[in-house]
Amino acid sequence: MISQKNGIFNLTSKNNTYLFTITKRGHLEHLYYGARIKESSIDIRALKTKASFPMGTSVIYDENESVLNMNIFKSEISTPGKGDYRSPSTIISYNNGMTTLDFLYVRHQIQEGTPTPLNALPHPYGSFDNCETLTITMKDKELPIRIELKYTVFDDCDVISRNINVYNDSQSIITIKSLSSLQLDLNDKEYDLITFDGAWGRERHINRRPLTSGTFINDSKTGVSSATHNPCIYLARKDCSEITGECIATNLIYSGNHKESIEVNEFNQTRLLTGINDQTFSWSLDPGNRFISPEAIMTYSLQGLSGASRNFHYFTNNHIVRGYWKNRPRPILVNNWEATYFNFTDSKLLKLAKKAKEVGAELFVLDDGWFGGRNDDKSSLGDWSVNTSKLRGGLGQLSSKIHEMGLLFGLWVEPEMVNRNSNLFDIHPEWAIIIPGRDPSVGRHQFILDLTNKDVRDYLEESLTKIFQYGGVDYVKWDMNRVFTDLYSSSNNSYNYGEFFHRYILGLYELLEKLTTKFPKVLFESCASGGNRFDLGMLCYMPQTWTSDCTDAYERVLIQEGTSCGYPLSAMGSHVSNSPNHQTLRRTDIETRFNVACFGNLGYELDLTELPANQIEIIKEQINFYKQYRNTFQFGTFVRLETMSSSHSRARWAVMNKDRSEILVLDYKEKSQANPPFEILKVEIANTDYFYEVFNRPQRLDISVFGDMIKQFSPVALKEGSKKEDLANKIIHLSSEVFHHQIGGDLLKYAGLQLNQEFGGLGYDNINTRILGDNGSRLYIIRKIEI
Repeated sequence: MISQKNGIFNLTSKNNTYLFTITKRGHLEHLYYGARIKESSIDIRALKTKASFPMGTSVIYDENESVLNMNIFKSEISTPGKGDYRSPSTIISYNNGMTTLDFLYVRHQIQEGTPTPLNALPHPYGSFDNCETLTITMKDKELPIRIELKYTVFDDCDVISRNINVYNDSQSIITIKSLSSLQLDLNDKEYDLITFDGAWGRERHINRRPLTSGTFINDSKTGVSSATHNPCIYLARKDCSEITGECIATNLIYSGNHKESIEVNEFNQTRLLTGINDQTFSWSLDPGNRFISPEAIMTYSLQGLSGASRNFHYFTNNHIVRGYWKNRPRPILVNNWEATYFNFTDSKLLKLAKKAKEVGAELFVLDDGWFGGRNDDKSSLGDWSVNTSKLRGGLGQLSSKIHEMGLLFGLWVEPEMVNRNSNLFDIHPEWAIIIPGRDPSVGRHQFILDLTNKDVRDYLEESLTKIFQYGGVDYVKWDMNRVFTDLYSSSNNSYNYGEFFHRYILGLYELLEKLTTKFPKVLFESCASGGNRFDLGMLCYMPQTWTSDCTDAYERVLIQEGTSCGYPLSAMGSHVSNSPNHQTLRRTDIETRFNVACFGNLGYELDLTELPANQIEIIKEQINFYKQYRNTFQFGTFVRLETMSSSHSRARWAVMNKDRSEILVLDYKEKSQANPPFEILKVEIANTDYFYEVFNRPQRLDISVFGDMIKQFSPVALKEGSKKEDLANKIIHLSSEVFHHQIGGDLLKYAGLQLNQEFGGLGYDNINTRILGDNGSRLYIIRKIEI
């Protein structure tokens, strides 16, 4: 996988090749990243930049050099002060603010497997069989400052991880002002930049725009990886689609402030940097010490955007997620939050759990409000003791009764927070991140606990250990509902506050490592007001993340298709909630809510005890269906055939098992129209050698979808909005159309399959007519058959 021959480092995986060389001066020159190239074809003369004279105001490297211009040099690492005026990957300050450094090659080492972790940062893992690591040591030309560049090639998924270690071998303190984990210099600018942007309730929407001259920044400064701009980014060729074309994607294994810089210089060269956000970072490195950056990952795809995300999915499932829940089917849950909010008792919870068991769920989750004196969001965070006015028999008794039903028991916690109105704040106000003498900013009536303080971490470890043990907890939803302000630590007697954010993240990782080690079979789910901390760092400890607090099906299509560009379906919590939706007030039928939620870890978040019998039957059917195809939905290969962000009207997703003998396709349509055009189901990922059976999942249609037109079809007079119609809705559902074909895989892939005609204002045949309406959908099952 990794070799060094004739001065060229060759990092080759199953389908990709990454090349760089050592120049005669000792710099590392990037040569190529793309589709796999045979070793016999590699020609350094064809790949090196050919500069034969200095240009205009350009600066030449030194007096002994005639053409080496660092401003056009494609490097593996860059520093200021030697003529490279692009954003540098590494800025280290010494001697009263000087930053000129010139790192030159010293030695290298190639080893099987991944490197031994050197600090508390999460890291990918692999075996000697599927990965190999290159470590390159470089030293400044004049000063005793040393760096190590690390590259690990994961052959099985075409991913390379990279990071940098800085060693202070001098006798003085140096300050790391900027340190990118990954630098990638490219020949041209003919790319579109794709980022995943949003806010609370609408996280990670796909945003694609052409690269132009200048610098584009994608970052977070809130203290978390953020819902605003995820650290995952893509550079895609102009003609790159979901299925075909070239793209490069990167991501960061880190949960704090990040920064991705994409710069196009005056020669149309592109530089990509990713790492800790230098706007909120400064690290004083003492003599003899080292600093280790988070790891970044990158992949290249010739098979479009879905090819790159497929690589990331495999990497996450097999080299990030670890322990008991690695590649293990995730339970179907019922969460009480939108059913009860804070207003519940143990008897209400047990009724809800009983219904959960009846419909086929496997896990019951008790959300916020079970501890301290918490009846709203203004008190008790930090007081991790049971609220016995709600749970009269305590948490242990509730857990035991739920376990007796044959359900797993889950619990919501928000350990990183404290309310002013809490016993913990009364005893330890200095543990909150508040600057003495200043009026603090506040979010959701709460403050953040100082996880840079070991006493705080010890308190949380002890408190949560008792709760998890006493409660017989099988699942933990770990929430974080505000971001950082007023940075201060009462325990800080030594470090500068440019280190605070990173030290907080290291403290969080240390706490998570201890708790997940103590409770190896507990399924931890990360949450931060939904998807405000959806990143690879958290997935190293918690194998799934609550994708968004918004459960509206339309919004979830946009959220989940964006999230899927960087993260697998097995990492996404996805729930069916009530209609109208609590975040948007949009009305969507329960079948579409389920169809979208299938593409992830399925859950329900509504009051099952209040649903009519026919809706309970629908949910039973849905859960049975999901269980039948759970392994494919959670761990299959996912492809976005068509995205809402590109079509602006529909999404088509597909997920398939390893040999493509089973393919599940979501067809989601945002808006219906009168007299709609005829449509084709074309599945570009079908195996052309197979013969398939194709059919739709049977769905129930609410008769109210017809409104006043129901009078044309019903043998009984029904008036829209009447009690009679409401009663009919509770006991009667219409069936969706019948769709069943046997078809060759080549025909399905290249020509497609004509779908039933969609209702368009005239005519209705319950066997042949598709009824979708706004935000309507179907799930199609495609199975290999023998003929």
